[in-house]
Amino acid sequence: MKNCYILFLFIGLAGSVFAQQEDQFTQFMHYKLGFNPAYAGATGETRITAMARQQWVGIEGAPESQLITFNMAPLTRVGVGASLSRSSIGVTDRYTLEGDYAYRFELGNGYLGFGISASIRLIQARFGEVRANQPVEIDGAIPGGFRSRYVPNFGAGVYYNTSKFYLGFSAPRLLNTSINLSETGEELAREVRHFYGMTGFVIPIKGDDIVLQPHLLLKYVSGAPFDADINFSFTFMSKFTAGLSYRIGGNKETSVGESVSALASYQVSDKLMFGLNYDYTLTDLRDHNSGSAEVFLHYFVGGDSDGLIFENPRFFGNEEGNY
Repeated sequence: MKNCYILFLFIGLAGSVFAQQEDQFTQFMHYKLGFNPAYAGATGETRITAMARQQWVGIEGAPESQLITFNMAPLTRVGVGASLSRSSIGVTDRYTLEGDYAYRFELGNGYLGFGISASIRLIQARFGEVRANQPVEIDGAIPGGFRSRYVPNFGAGVYYNTSKFYLGFSAPRLLNTSINLSETGEELAREVRHFYGMTGFVIPIKGDDIVLQPHLLLKYVSGAPFDADINFSFTFMSKFTAGLSYRIGGNKETSVGESVSALASYQVSDKLMFGLNYDYTLTDLRDHNSGSAEVFLHYFVGGDSDGLIFENPRFFGNEEGNY
């Protein structure tokens, strides 16, 4: 299990086999912008977020991701965002630069936003590092040396939020763009459309001092198994959050899910918030790795987040439209 480069190469590049191609984050509620462009500016304040994930610790070539995002609302009804991310799996690296625009208007007790995004990806593969049981040269689908390709795309989404509820649907990449890096004339890989649905709400347990917040992320790719993340978190005194997450999927025959996770976050000051989580693998891979880890950091530009942490019920929106 230590020499998994060739396995991860085909997981990352094989487009003829439909599967999840986008990065996954257990703390998706802290990275909504990466799933839905309509979320741009929805927080009302300017915020910079950094996040990193290491999946399946202990397996060589396992997926890992790093990103930084910028999210702001320069005008009352307009939100803009930008992100730069890197993900790697085996001998492949993928860099994504994305810009987001959202327009929101009042609807009922909340606000409805429509968003669009444009992205450019640089996909790189170091085929000279591939290790296999047979000579790599006999397979024309695996080029030699270093290969790269730029891949443009665009996406769209819709996002509705009140002070106690949010609901969103999106497709971050709508074009089935070729990502083929082989030297043959055949098309071996394409980006496939990923569809996301997300929702969350708050249940006050003891006023604003203790609040329960369920979050749900649904993930669908045509031809691939349906996937979902389910999270339940408690926020205490609008400062500290702790919770559990469960990701469905896993083994085909005897599936009990893909992973179960513990997560926590803390608002250090008006400017800074920090969080982390640990995922325990439930599939057969659990015997070959030490789980997955993820950390994030929010920085509120201007130093006034109004005491709002991400999972505080007031974060979803308020009557004044500062959402």
